Formats: sequence, structure tokens, C-alpha cells
Amino acid sequence: MDYIKKLSRFIIPYKRYAFLNIFFNILYALFGTLSFVSLMPMLKVLLKTAKPISEKPLKSNYNGILEYGNYLEDSLNFFITQKIESDGQYSVLILMIFVVLSTFLLKNAAGYFSNFFLAYLRNGILKDIRNKLYEKTLDLPVSYFSEKRKGDIIARISTDVNEIQNSLLAILELLVREPLTIVFTIIVMFTISLKLTIFVFIFIPISGLIISWVGKSLKKHSKRVQEENGAFLSVLDETLNGLKIIKGFNAESRFFNTFKNSTSRLYKFSNDLAHRQNLASPTSEFLGIVVIAIILLYGGRMVLVENSLTPDQFITYMALAYNILTPAKAISKASYKVKSGNASADRVLDILKTESNLKDSSNAIKKDTFESTVAFKNISFKYEDDYVLKNFSLSIEKGKTVALVGQSGSGKSTIANLVTRFYDVNEGSINIDGVNIKDMPKKSLRSLIGLVTQESILFNDTIKNNLLIGKKTATDTEIIDALKVANAWEFVSELPNGIETNIGDSGNKLSGGQKQRLSIARAVLKSPPIMVLDEATSALDTESERLVQVALENMMKNRTSIVIAHRLSTIQNADEIIVLKKGEIVEQGKHDELIEKNGTYKNLVEMQSLA
Repeated sequence: MDYIKKLSRFIIPYKRYAFLNIFFNILYALFGTLSFVSLMPMLKVLLKTAKPISEKPLKSNYNGILEYGNYLEDSLNFFITQKIESDGQYSVLILMIFVVLSTFLLKNAAGYFSNFFLAYLRNGILKDIRNKLYEKTLDLPVSYFSEKRKGDIIARISTDVNEIQNSLLAILELLVREPLTIVFTIIVMFTISLKLTIFVFIFIPISGLIISWVGKSLKKHSKRVQEENGAFLSVLDETLNGLKIIKGFNAESRFFNTFKNSTSRLYKFSNDLAHRQNLASPTSEFLGIVVIAIILLYGGRMVLVENSLTPDQFITYMALAYNILTPAKAISKASYKVKSGNASADRVLDILKTESNLKDSSNAIKKDTFESTVAFKNISFKYEDDYVLKNFSLSIEKGKTVALVGQSGSGKSTIANLVTRFYDVNEGSINIDGVNIKDMPKKSLRSLIGLVTQESILFNDTIKNNLLIGKKTATDTEIIDALKVANAWEFVSELPNGIETNIGDSGNKLSGGQKQRLSIARAVLKSPPIMVLDEATSALDTESERLVQVALENMMKNRTSIVIAHRLSTIQNADEIIVLKKGEIVEQGKHDELIEKNGTYKNLVEMQSLA
């Protein structure tokens, strides 16, 4: 029930299919029991054990529920006696066989329809959980994924969700079909022989305790397997992303050993889990055979010695006992699947329950335009323990270009992360037109900002669809114009399918310079009032840099731009250059002014041989 509670919000939209599944499972359990009960009249005819009764039994002559079985028995004998007298024994046998076939047909039809509706339930829940997980993945801040392994996230969305899907079948069997089959069967067994049924059920709790003991630690072992599965997927993900580096540094053996160690742990944990799962079936089967042996011993005595049970009743009783063993065994297996699914549900819900620390405020102020200034007011920020920005203040007027320079680790890219609100400042505030960006919806803020990162992030799709991320309603003409501004149209026009050309995984069919120019074209197409260029030309060769620099300067006209630069040649015309060192401003001014100061900026320029 705890497992269903965890998944209840995903089950509710499909409750219609759940109820239909339960309904047909009830029919399955009912007809499953009747199919074995229907063997009794056939056996009575074959074995000629039907006691001849010429008068119809009256229910009033049988007192209490304990004599209800005798009433049914006598009614059946009366029916068989009448039919044999009128139609003959062979005709009655044909009729009894037809009844047996009908009950088995109805049982299997009910089983089909229960699984028919279960498919909609399971696959619908699977779809919704995956959609929610992906939606949550998009909603969670960038910081969440810098702390988690990507492979583990992928494992939760794929492997763990599949485990939940498989366990849903088990949970419904555990709740409805198998328990009801057992209940209906036990009721009939009581009507055949109260004494034998009570005797048998002394041994069932013992069997249940043993089976429970076998599966006690399954959830813990299942969770270890799933966590290690996430770890080895992370190694695989990192390997595929860094294949050039691994090969270039001859590090294949190191990464192979890491992967091998992970798969070895997965092998060990999976074996431990499999051994426990595999123990369920033989344990429950052996215990079932023990119960059958006890029934044979005690029931055989009732038939052969005490004469308190007829052969047809005993054979039917044995068939019903078998009818209990099958669902009992299924419940045993299902309980293990539920424990495994429960561990997976915990891992999936762990992501869904994670609260983003970058939530929009309830009274967020939506802004569609940028009017005057972007202001950084005494901001301080740290990723972990040490501050990477300290009391940073800066005001950028509309239409101005401000460049941020400094050595690696000085906090330049952090400012890009903060102004786009990938992270929130620890102290101070960032204001656009006097409005704190924390008081703006994230979508509204990011609609005002165009972003070009140092790493060209492109997707396995066409050039057109990659650019449409910037503006989904853009026409082909607008896309081509944006490509021209970014000096990308020259190479795009020569591709086999032009803007409809697929650029491969992460754009790997293109050169580094071509990928970066497409990233710039995407920002151009968006045409935002504020541009954030995080070392946008660092991946370009000298010729591409020259072409793109002209494009960037055209794009930045009449636009507020924050340029984070590694190559200082690209920012000489900036309205203001901010020089950072260890998260603090050490110099600021125009290029010529800073050169004259003969300070940090001049040293940086000289190191790049551009003085």
C-alpha cells in the first residue's frame, strides 16, 4: 500500500483502466475457481459416485452455513440423477465436459481483458513518470547537475522507470487477482471438507513466514544494483563525451579499468539480487509440494479409512489445492518485484521531490522590454566554500558594451551565470531597470537575454531547427539573414541540404569555428536587447575570428552587451573594460586608458603579444 501511495498521483489519471483491470481480475479469480469446481460433476459421472437422489433437496432441511456444502452436493447429485435417467450417462458426460470447457474459456477471456486494460495503465503511468522526470530535469537549476552524475540521472529515467512499470503488474496481481483466487478457492474447499481445510491451513502461515524471510533484504540489494547501474552509465557518458582526450592521452586502459570495476560491482550486486529472487520460486514450490503431500496423507486417510470423503470430492479438492499453490507462488514472486519497484520508486521520487532553489516569486514582475540599465549591486557569490565574486558592483547603460577580462578563475563566466540566473547571488542584487532579477519570472528575464557560450552547444538536428531555438516562429528568410550576420551563410549555403542539413551529435559534422558561428546566428535570430557573450570567439581560428568579430560588432550596435573575453583583441572597442582578479575589480576603463595605467590589463595584453 505504501508503494501505491507513492505512485498514486500517476495512477489517478488512469483509474478507469485500474477499475476495469480489477473487475476482470475478479472475474478471472471467480471463473478460475469454478473451472476446477466444474471437474466434480464430470468426475461423478465418470466414477459413478453420484448418490442417486430422486427428490429435489430443500434448502430449509440444511441448517447453518456448515451444511451448505452438503446442500450443494445433494443438489448436484439430484441434477446428475435426473439427467442420466432422461438422456443417458454418456450424454451427461458430454454436457459436463462442455461446462468445464466453458468455465476455462471464461477464465481465460477475463485474463485477457484484465491484461488488455493493464497495458493502458502501466504504459500510461510509464509515459507520465518519464514526462515528469524530463520536465523536472529541465526545471532544476544547473547547480543540481554539477553535483549529480549524468549517468545516474539517465538510469533513473530509463532503468528505474522500467522497474516501476514491471512491478505495477505485480502489485495489481498481489492486490486483486491472486488473493481473490485464493479466497474463492478456500471458500469452495471449506464446502467440500471443513476438517481437511482447517488441517491444511495450519501449515500455510509457516510457509508464509519462510517466504517472507527469503525476501526481507531484497529492497536494499535492488537499490545497490540500481545505484551502480547509474554509476557505470556515468562512466560511459563521460567516455563518449571525452573520447578524443582519452585517445589523445593514451588513457584507454585507465578508463577501461574504471568501467570494468563498475561493471564488476554491478555483476556482484546483480548476482546477490538474482540469488534472492531465484530462491523465491523453488522455496515456494517446495513448500507447496509439502502442503500437497500433507493433503494426500490426511485426505487419503479420509477417503480410504474414514470414508468421510468421496473420491470425486478428494480429486476436486486436490485440484483446488493446486489452484491455491499457483497464485501463492505468484504472490511470492510479485512481492519481490514490488520490493525492487519500491527501491526504484524511491530513486525516481527523489528527483521529483527535489525543490529548485531558483523558483519564481509569487508576485514576480514580468518584463518584456529593457529600458535603461543593468546594475550589479555589491554582489558576492560562491559555488561551494570560497567566494569567486566579492562585493562586485557595475552599472551598464542601455546600448553600451562592457567587457570583462581577467585570468582564469577571476569570476568572469560566473557573472554570465548570475545575470542569466543559472545561479542566484549569495549577497547583493542584480537589477534590470531597477527590478531585482529574483523578482522577475525566469522566462521573462531570459527572453531579454541572448547567450553565446564558450562551448558551442548544438543538437543532433538540422541547422534550421537549431536556430529556431532562438525564435521558434522565424521564417527561412530570417534564418538566412541571421546566418549572414554571423558570417555562417557562406559555409551553410554550400552544404548538401542548406539549412535543412543535419549537423550530427553536438554538431560534430562541423568544425569548431562553424559550430560557434551557428551559436552566434542563433543569438542573432533571437534579437534580444541584452547580449551575453561568454568567450564567444575563443573556439575560432584567426580567419573565423575576424569574420565573427565584425558580425558581433554589427549585432551589438544599439544593444547592451556583456562580453567575457579571453582574446583581448576582440574587445578593444568596448565602451568599458572591467579587469577582474580573484573576484574583485582591480581596473576599469577604455582600452587606451588601461594601457596607459601600465597595470594588470597591460600585463594581460603583453602576455598575448598585442601591446
